Amino acid sequence: MLNQSVIDMLGNYELKSVQDHENALKEIIQEIALLGLWRAKFFEKGLFYGGSALRILYKLDRFSEDLDLSLIKPDPDFTIRPFLTYIKKELKSFGFEVSIEHKTNKKKSQIDAAFIKTDTLRHLIKIDPGLKTHRNAKLKIKLEIDREPPPGFSTEVKYNLTPVPFFIKTMSLPDLFAGKMHAALCRKGVLNIKGRDWYDLIWFLKNKVKLNAHYLTERMYQTGHINKKIQLDKKKILDLISRKAEKINFEEAKKDLLPFLKKQNSIDSLALWSKDFFCSVFDNSLEMVS
Repeated sequence: MLNQSVIDMLGNYELKSVQDHENALKEIIQEIALLGLWRAKFFEKGLFYGGSALRILYKLDRFSEDLDLSLIKPDPDFTIRPFLTYIKKELKSFGFEVSIEHKTNKKKSQIDAAFIKTDTLRHLIKIDPGLKTHRNAKLKIKLEIDREPPPGFSTEVKYNLTPVPFFIKTMSLPDLFAGKMHAALCRKGVLNIKGRDWYDLIWFLKNKVKLNAHYLTERMYQTGHINKKIQLDKKKILDLISRKAEKINFEEAKKDLLPFLKKQNSIDSLALWSKDFFCSVFDNSLEMVS
């Protein structure tokens, strides 16, 4: 049986379809996992960022899949493994039966990862016996932690009230903007284009968030996309946006994004997506941290 706090959290969602229930369950599990990380004192050394952070902490109007985490200071030997017990225990206390798998890499990697997995149908039936999905459907959430973050970002503390009050450490909005810009510009291959990245960029512009170009420079230098001599400014960033947008199949980008949108006006806005649209809105709206 699900904890009453989870029932109350579900009441905050507009639930009409099975997909609505699955998205809500995934987001609630994300929040409870973050609570487990807080109890384990993860936020003394790490932080939460990315699309899920924008959704949970800043009410971005789209759902997100994974939890992106980062250390505050580099530690190549850090592992998320000891924190997974806290996450599993926290989820169990709220009525979720999950397995958590730590991903082991044969080669040393900058990213440490784990997966939270649970039986989707079992939990849907706990909410409403009439809800149906594929018998073997699995709800899966990936946790990725950057063990060697580049310098140049600042941190903020945000308070989350559900399922109980606790705090989450995150990056400042200009740094989150830079991280999302890095994702949009630097994903490899035409098949790895995520409409979610480009939707989030428009969210930053719409909310008049300034971009930390210095942190974007550090991230792109670390991943080998620019050399050490380059310092990105507005002109260079607009050129990068234009060149990247030239390569994107925006119809495919929309298909990636649609399962994560709920509001009809957000879906309708995708009709505008094109290279000219993104180049124009960036040219007119992009502001930089001075």
